[in-house]
Amino acid sequence: MVSHSVWIVGSSRSGKTARLVEQFCNWVTSETQYTESFYTKKSGRKKTGDVSEFLYLKQTEPGVLVLAANDDNRRELGDIIVTSTLGKYPVRAKTPLGFFQDEVILFWPLLINSLNLKAQFPVRLRPETEQELATKLWRPQLDEEILRLAGVNESRLVRRILDLLQLAAYSGIPCEDIAQILAKGFGENTTTLEPEFLASLLLDWRNWCLDRGLLTYGIITELYSQHLLSDRHYQQHLTKRYQAVLADDVDDYPSVARLLFELLLDRGAVGAFSYNPDGAVRLGLGADPNYLEGLAERCRVEILNGPPPESLSEQLTKQMVELVTEPMVLLSLPKTVHSIQTTSRAQLLRQTAEVIANAIQLQQVQPEEVAIIAPGLDAIARYTLVEILVKQNIQVESLNDQRPLISSPVIRALLTMLALVYPGLGRLVDRDAVAEMLVVLSRKQQPPENSSLLTPNSSRAKRPANANSTHNGLNLSYPLTALSTHIDPVRAGLIADYCFVPHPDRPNLLPVSAFERWDRIGYAATTAYNEILQWLEQQRSQQELRLIPSPISLLDRAIQRFLWNGSNLPYEQLAALRELLETAQHYWEIDTRLRQIAPVETTPQTTIIEFIQLLRRGTITANAYPVRPIGGARKAITLATIFQYRSSRRSHQWHFWLDAGSPLWAKGGAATLFGAPFFLRDRLGEPWTAEDEKLAEEQRLQRILTDLLSRVSQRVYLCHSDLAVNGQEQLGPLLPLVNACVTVISEATVN
Repeated sequence: MVSHSVWIVGSSRSGKTARLVEQFCNWVTSETQYTESFYTKKSGRKKTGDVSEFLYLKQTEPGVLVLAANDDNRRELGDIIVTSTLGKYPVRAKTPLGFFQDEVILFWPLLINSLNLKAQFPVRLRPETEQELATKLWRPQLDEEILRLAGVNESRLVRRILDLLQLAAYSGIPCEDIAQILAKGFGENTTTLEPEFLASLLLDWRNWCLDRGLLTYGIITELYSQHLLSDRHYQQHLTKRYQAVLADDVDDYPSVARLLFELLLDRGAVGAFSYNPDGAVRLGLGADPNYLEGLAERCRVEILNGPPPESLSEQLTKQMVELVTEPMVLLSLPKTVHSIQTTSRAQLLRQTAEVIANAIQLQQVQPEEVAIIAPGLDAIARYTLVEILVKQNIQVESLNDQRPLISSPVIRALLTMLALVYPGLGRLVDRDAVAEMLVVLSRKQQPPENSSLLTPNSSRAKRPANANSTHNGLNLSYPLTALSTHIDPVRAGLIADYCFVPHPDRPNLLPVSAFERWDRIGYAATTAYNEILQWLEQQRSQQELRLIPSPISLLDRAIQRFLWNGSNLPYEQLAALRELLETAQHYWEIDTRLRQIAPVETTPQTTIIEFIQLLRRGTITANAYPVRPIGGARKAITLATIFQYRSSRRSHQWHFWLDAGSPLWAKGGAATLFGAPFFLRDRLGEPWTAEDEKLAEEQRLQRILTDLLSRVSQRVYLCHSDLAVNGQEQLGPLLPLVNACVTVISEATVN
């Protein structure tokens, strides 16, 4: 490579990613010219005619490692690079943690030899399974006195302890040194648990997982940084595979990423790195931007000056930051900043939605050009905004809406179905759950009312513009209307009251004739109920004969029979079903591994009970892949928290900053992990004081304002209510901005 490593510094939307891609294209051009000249010199003829030898040389060249801060950015960056180079150069696009995971699994035999592990294929633990297994392992030691001293419940304490292992691994600190770091950081603070106790729990957990071949993100990162990176055999393989590295937004990378970059640079690779001083979205969640910034000393620094094109950054950033840091300054914001002010939050949500709907109806802005950003989105706010806007035929897209699986009626219905088929699960079923299951499983998609006029064989049929046509002689289905149900909630309640027989071991559903006035149910509901009843009986008999391989197979059968049924499911419902199947498959995979290592005297029903209880506790499972719909961008309003919006690297014409008076704006919309400041490389183990916390919040708020203003081009609405949901007065750090607005939209203005 003839180019030197490049360190690209710039604010949000300043062109850092485009400069990275440009640098990559320059590398590709120079390498291609070098390879062609080498081929010409070696063969003594120009690259014409037979090019097999030339292609061989190209295929054996080292590839390029491309890294992005999160999975969505990784896909976009990978697509841009492949498009720019027409896919002619080997590129591997990953997130840092995804790369560590792939490398640990790929070189697992090397780790088996160096760590004397059992020769078994590793299985990665998802976060929800990790917490459940750690809780079972530590429960004998987490007594009431420990929980009282910690001041949190068992679930929160287990998560905190597991986060310590992850933070240490991200920082490049071995698990054995966690106690020393915590002891130095806590100092004389007696309100926390003993560092030696916490470290001993983590050592037990790590060893327990490695004995069984189970890998968490923390263990994966520790294995990579502490063992693989220092192994000379791995170093040889790594440097042979990658001759260049591109890393976008390294301000969101963990410390160990710098160890990887330095190794590649030391072995002759070149790098291109982009860094955003106003980024650091994941600071407090494992990122260490200050430590990564040290890479700039080894690179040629390029600074992208100037504000982003078509943004309010240059016009507003200085004023807003000055107002927030010095509230006594008397300034008024320009007319591009508006304020929506109400007394209660309920009024605020309603008026915000009405202002958006009116602007869209007047064609002042399109739905895809609007973003609603909040420090935190509770279920009430999300439901209220979506409900009002959808009634106005305005779609809303929630970014990374990670709600528990159990919140979906379809998922609850499938879990109830499991309890009715497998014995011993009767205590997990009640009448309300059965009624909901009947409603969900009897849903059908009906064709439009005039579908009879649109028969495929009729030459006189008047087809709507959006109707599907025939292709290669195959008749494609017409668009279907919204889901309808043969058993409505009222009839489902009657059936559950009179036909459901509770039993701890064998809950049962009786024929509809068990209800004396079963004629009130109606023909359609009775037919649908009988179909469900017949299918359940068939599955029970097959389960008794052991013809159902696993509960996953039963879930798949139910989805195919009652939910899929040849129709096109809405994306949200399809994503929930995919998450359920992936979660179940992972859960039983882990259960099978544990039974192989240490057989336990439990029945398969026990595993099903634990699985259902895990989901009913509101556990948020990992997102299924892919996590976004296929196709063009939706014409919908973006609804997101500050953290989600900044992570997505999106931009819009209009911003609505919800709950502008909330104190959570200083937190960045994401909670900092317990003990995160102790593991920053520039202050390892140093105590975290109240002054440090205050300074960190001020710096975070300035970064948020600078970043968000770089992502909006026309208007900013500060949406403020005097009272929060709990009735307390809101006196957050953005309140001076609300008071400095000239344009105010109040309840009286809307009415």
